[in-house]
Amino acid sequence: MAIRVYEAWKGSNKFLFGGRLILGPDAWSLPFTLLLIITPVTLFSVFVATHLRHEFLPSNAGDAILVVAILFTVFVLILLFLTSARDPGIVPRNSHPPEEELCYDTTVSSDGRQTPTVQIPRTKEVIVYGVSVRVKYCDTCMLYRPPRCSHCSICNNCVERFDHHCPWVGQCIGVRNYRFFFMFVASATLLCIYVFSMSALYIKVLMDNHQGTVWRAMRESPWSVMLMIYCFISLWFVGGLTGFHLYLISTNQTTYENFRYRSDNRINVYNRGCSNNFLEIFCSKGKPSRNDFRAFVKEEPPRSVTLATTWQGAEGAEEENREERRQKVEDDLDIDEDIMKLQQRSNAEEGSNQVDHKVDIDQLRVGSNERAPTIRSEARHGNWGTRSNAQEDVVAGSSVRESRSYAAAEEGR
Repeated sequence: MAIRVYEAWKGSNKFLFGGRLILGPDAWSLPFTLLLIITPVTLFSVFVATHLRHEFLPSNAGDAILVVAILFTVFVLILLFLTSARDPGIVPRNSHPPEEELCYDTTVSSDGRQTPTVQIPRTKEVIVYGVSVRVKYCDTCMLYRPPRCSHCSICNNCVERFDHHCPWVGQCIGVRNYRFFFMFVASATLLCIYVFSMSALYIKVLMDNHQGTVWRAMRESPWSVMLMIYCFISLWFVGGLTGFHLYLISTNQTTYENFRYRSDNRINVYNRGCSNNFLEIFCSKGKPSRNDFRAFVKEEPPRSVTLATTWQGAEGAEEENREERRQKVEDDLDIDEDIMKLQQRSNAEEGSNQVDHKVDIDQLRVGSNERAPTIRSEARHGNWGTRSNAQEDVVAGSSVRESRSYAAAEEGR
């Protein structure tokens, strides 16, 4: 049965609606973020905007205050959705290491055996804007990461132009959603400023209508005070984040690069000027996704890595060993042939034609009380012996002839 890509996905992402939406593994934080946005806006609409609407009833200013708050909130939620539910720029994994980058090596074990091994360089150099940049190899995704790409340990994916993993949106921030992330943070900042301003305006209206002090107006509308406190605290977070990312955009950095290479005094090869950096983020064409999560998985045949250099060297050594063994066998055969000729001569002298030739010379008198040693030579059939045994047979054959000649001379006397 064919399965789709999102069903066989090796990352930690979560998919909704048949792979149409992709979320991070910590997507449970997304409802909490929605609650932090929707709750204060709802309280503002009920307890502040409606009262301001009555205060500005002769004109449409009261209605505009409520409509702007609702539309602004919807806009922020859309940006949150575009940030958290789309592919941030995931680089597809490879099913096998890149063969063109493999390095072949040979390791020698303690017993002298040569074992072929495959190694992949951990880094390699690429050219970016005429400057050499080092990129790293990812063991998990089995690829060399593109420039400005990093592997997210939470999502377990390599993400292009990786900025950071945001737990508030439950997704990585990369090349395809960074624009929406910044707009979401900036819009949330403006929404906080708007709610804070309108709540403070309502306190001012209460002071003017009742001609009282600010404390009396605050007692008249405690929800306005609570909203002002909440927005003031939120501004320190989302407002500070907006300012920090404005600095990153102006210098064309990512959060990851800023925190990691801050003390290295590196030259930022991606910085092309403040205006061009902003145009690159907000006016460039969005990069299409490299993944089709709803496509069917294509089964690739298993690939075997051919260790050409190493195995050719091993085959050459084996060929040399076979040549040496062949030469050794031929030498042994030549020696054995000489031995056979010597044995045939000795057998012709004795008149013996047996299959297993044995020549016994026993008790030959040499001198007065000396005896020649008994020497036995056997003709071998089938497999021949080693070089040392063959040499011993040659010596034995020579001793046999010398002993016979000496014995014949004694008999002639």
